[in-house]
Amino acid sequence: MSLMEFEMIAHYFTRPSQRQDVVQGIGDDCALLRVPAGMELAVTIDTLVGGVHFLQDANPYAIGWKSLAVSLSDLAAMGAEPAWATLALTLPEASTSWLAAFSRGLFDLADQYGLALVGGNTSRGPLSITVQAHGFVPQGTALCRRGAAVGDLIYVTGTLGDAAVGLDLCLGHEPASVAPTARDYLLTRLNQPEPRVAVGLALRGIASSAIDLSDGLVADLGHVLLASGVGATVDLARIPRSAALKGLIIPWEKVVGGGDDYELCFTVPPNRQGQLEAALHDVGCAYTPIGVIVSRNGLEWCDATGQAVVIAATGYRHFP
Repeated sequence: MSLMEFEMIAHYFTRPSQRQDVVQGIGDDCALLRVPAGMELAVTIDTLVGGVHFLQDANPYAIGWKSLAVSLSDLAAMGAEPAWATLALTLPEASTSWLAAFSRGLFDLADQYGLALVGGNTSRGPLSITVQAHGFVPQGTALCRRGAAVGDLIYVTGTLGDAAVGLDLCLGHEPASVAPTARDYLLTRLNQPEPRVAVGLALRGIASSAIDLSDGLVADLGHVLLASGVGATVDLARIPRSAALKGLIIPWEKVVGGGDDYELCFTVPPNRQGQLEAALHDVGCAYTPIGVIVSRNGLEWCDATGQAVVIAATGYRHFP
């Protein structure tokens, strides 16, 4: 069964807003929103395209979840608290079953953060989802890519490489000896990433720089180094991997270059380690020191003995 455009919006995407800062949400030509005094507005936008960012036959619930999660991950990297989102949805057809699952996935994640969907657009065409997310950060406290300094420690949250291997599973590139529980875990990490919003909020005033890991540690840490005018040495033995991944033979290039992790990478001056431990004590997310910022340019990898290791990976590129 298919729906007309305004029936679709009313049935699947219009809900009463519980937020006092939403003056006018869905149902007019524009949303009217109120930024609280003393706050700066962080804005990010991401597009997911069928056949590029997810398989065409992917679970629509997971597509809805991930389409918002990737934008929330950007807000997390800036230390911003999620507030609003807009959605541009292009569909080959208005399938009621697809829309029901998609909207449920999107709102299940939105509700975790009290985020309101305040507007958007629908059109017909190849499957494409664009989400613009907005969040608040107290003036002057946003985390940025610039700011890493020589001697700062480099951290990552969670584990790396799970989503890249999960994608291999979806494409039929099955690594040997994947247990069913490990397979389920890796696919969940690919399809329903958990944005590290609580970590980002806790890092304000502590981290000297931060970025979310969407294109892989190689590429994204490289952005921090370029913005900060520094280099880094990373110990591969310290890269956190899940139990599911440790049971497989996976090249380091896949772990640090595969992308879709949606973890945070951040730097912290050594004299703030105590503050970091206190701030992240109750966030429910592991974090691991993996290296140090150095004065020479570039990113260097080493093994547990300190010997240099060559990593032949550049991270995900939209335009190779």
